[in-house]
Amino acid sequence: MNFELAEEHRMLKDLVERFVRDELMPLETPVMAREAAGQGVFLTAEERERVDGIARDLGLWGLDAPEDVGGVDLPMVALVGVNEAMGSTVTPYTLRPDSPNLRMLMATVNDQQREAYLAPYARGETVSAIGISEPGAGADPAGMTTRAVRDGDDWVINGRKIWTTRAAEADFTIVMAITDMEKRARGGMSAFLVDKGTPGFNVLRRIPMLGGEYTYEVALEDCRVPGWKLLGVEGQGFAPMQVRLGTRRMQMAAWSVGMAQRALDMMCEYAPQRVTFGQPLSQRQAVQWWAADAAMKIHAARLMTYDCAWKLDQGRDVRNEISMIKVFATETAWEVIDNAMQCFGAMGMTKELPLQLMAAHVRNMRIYDGPSEVHRMVVARNLMGTKR
Repeated sequence: MNFELAEEHRMLKDLVERFVRDELMPLETPVMAREAAGQGVFLTAEERERVDGIARDLGLWGLDAPEDVGGVDLPMVALVGVNEAMGSTVTPYTLRPDSPNLRMLMATVNDQQREAYLAPYARGETVSAIGISEPGAGADPAGMTTRAVRDGDDWVINGRKIWTTRAAEADFTIVMAITDMEKRARGGMSAFLVDKGTPGFNVLRRIPMLGGEYTYEVALEDCRVPGWKLLGVEGQGFAPMQVRLGTRRMQMAAWSVGMAQRALDMMCEYAPQRVTFGQPLSQRQAVQWWAADAAMKIHAARLMTYDCAWKLDQGRDVRNEISMIKVFATETAWEVIDNAMQCFGAMGMTKELPLQLMAAHVRNMRIYDGPSEVHRMVVARNLMGTKR
């Protein structure tokens, strides 16, 4: 068993860490100022264009995209270090293309879709979204009611989606819908590529979330989609959707490790400098134990995440591990960030430090792509053989 990254993957991790330190962290001050002013968390067009150019020049583009569409085709193990570094900053930036939808496209596209959707997406030329959750069906896809019905060579989709990130900005949205009402999630769920501006694809409202983030609610009203934009095989959309969700959960675990590590580093730097009642905080047992517990749990979360990535690269079934790391890493980050905020006292409550945005981000992550309770239920069912 080898616990060392391959040299080229370690060099990539170092490169991304420098990119985050030199290019993204300096942007945190204006990002936090915009969020404090109620404008949300975002980069300006000028900031994003500059950072995109630097990322592209450094070769940080299409890292896990297929080589035949201009990507580097990196394994999951290599991406853990990349995402850990990206998670350590509150500057909202994603190295293109965003991996989850990319992986779903890679698993499903035909030749026509590869040219029209996958290739430009892998090149970073387009933005995507995915519509899964509904007002009455969040973590349980069996409750999905959005329906797609054949009409000649087309499909007509009706239903409603919620918590759809980037729905208003995306060039296309992958919409999950039921195509067989009897089978539903067990062989009756399909995926469709819906372009921006398609009649009947209506963004109803932008929903503000914690930490200056936001998602959207979307209504599909007689939304007509050409037949060739059925993504993958009719009725077999559930498995590719799980590929997408599993990829995001892997990212979230790595992001959480990055956030927790930064919070611990901030605490370790600050505690020796802050003197209360005649002693630095670093001499207080409570603070020492916060640091020690954080280091142990971060180490465990990091190893769990690399283990899951390695098994995924080997083609193993990692459904249990995916659920485990999603829960453990996000809850570890939540605890470490909270203790760091406590260590900083009143300053930890301000919007002048990144801790509050980190806390909000990880709090959101404990809900989306499956809340902790659902993932614990998945692990317990697999252990006890009580799957429905």
